[in-house]
Amino acid sequence: MDPQAKVKLTWWTGQTADAEKVLEGLAATFTQQHPNVTIEVSSGASTTDDLLQKLSAGFASGVYPDISYAFGSWASQLQESGKTLDLTEKVKDPAVKWAEFPEAARTTATPNGQVIGFPAIVDNLSLLYNKKLFDAKGVAYPTDEWTWDDFRAAAKKLTDPAEKIYGTAYSVSASEDTTWHFWPLLWQRGGSILSQDQKKAAFNSQAGVDALEFLRAMAVDDKSVYLDQTDERYAPLFADGRIGMIINGPWSLYDLKQKKTDYGVAFLPGTNGDHQTVSGPDLWTLFDNGDANRAYWSFELIKWLTSAEGDAQWNLTQGNLPLRNSETKLPEYEKYVKEYPGAEKMVANLANAKQARPTVSGYVEMSRHVGEAIAKAMQGAAPPKQALDEAAQKSAIALAGG
Repeated sequence: MDPQAKVKLTWWTGQTADAEKVLEGLAATFTQQHPNVTIEVSSGASTTDDLLQKLSAGFASGVYPDISYAFGSWASQLQESGKTLDLTEKVKDPAVKWAEFPEAARTTATPNGQVIGFPAIVDNLSLLYNKKLFDAKGVAYPTDEWTWDDFRAAAKKLTDPAEKIYGTAYSVSASEDTTWHFWPLLWQRGGSILSQDQKKAAFNSQAGVDALEFLRAMAVDDKSVYLDQTDERYAPLFADGRIGMIINGPWSLYDLKQKKTDYGVAFLPGTNGDHQTVSGPDLWTLFDNGDANRAYWSFELIKWLTSAEGDAQWNLTQGNLPLRNSETKLPEYEKYVKEYPGAEKMVANLANAKQARPTVSGYVEMSRHVGEAIAKAMQGAAPPKQALDEAAQKSAIALAGG
């Protein structure tokens, strides 16, 4: 290995245009400091969801990037491809300060006991509300003590069919966006995603059926839910004042700031005082292209990007939560919480993220089946119990390791 040798890295960021520009700027800074390194930065795919398919195709053809953004739910699948770098020993270097990342993020980056990348984003789902719509309808703003019944009642009052205004929204694309919004409702009712040995579905318990019946009733009976077939529409509609409340994360804050939306943030509504949320740490995954120099510089780039100082220039400028607890002491953090109202609430809400999504390899397939079940029930096409039982059945082989 020769750290001075000229290397060219390919980096798929999975980001939209504005965020992509920020990363291109940071890549340029890195290459100025290390002139022997060239970095080809691109989003990698038209949407982040498409990256997994593109990576899988790349593994088959032998052409794949050195670094790619990846949803945490893909971690096991990527590790089991045999194409990821094993960073388990490297992150033990005290200079990496691995322990500063939240536990859920470190766990997600370590599928099957092997570290395959660095946390890219830590987040959680919070309740965002449009103050203008609440004021117009004379509805009291959400509080951190709200129950789901409070949420349902407010959504009903905010809905105005004549004006095409909805109380809330839910993605029914059957993607992970559909599924992970469901997990807090399941957990708060005492339910689990998988059995204790992580080999069987457990989401179709009574807790799961009750959670999905609640969503079905809001969508089908109350008609207070905008059902988004794409994942892509509900956040812009919220920013434009067409939707009263959305359950979303820190990635929304940048767009809300750009749109000058008057919004507030609260913890998720709770069940019997349990306000659990879900955190979905995403990763910068590093891949093995059989070149020790590329592997060395991929690691150095992402170590630099995810340092407290690097992250302050990346995540904090985007309105995302800080990756490391040490960042809260930086002057950039003070600027960040002033610039992005509600960010501090989302940082506090990390304490409500008490369970991690499973990182078993069957998760991706199972998530799709659960997403389809939720979509069916919320569109009145199947009763919740039947839909979830079918999803459990369809997930059985993938979860058993088949």
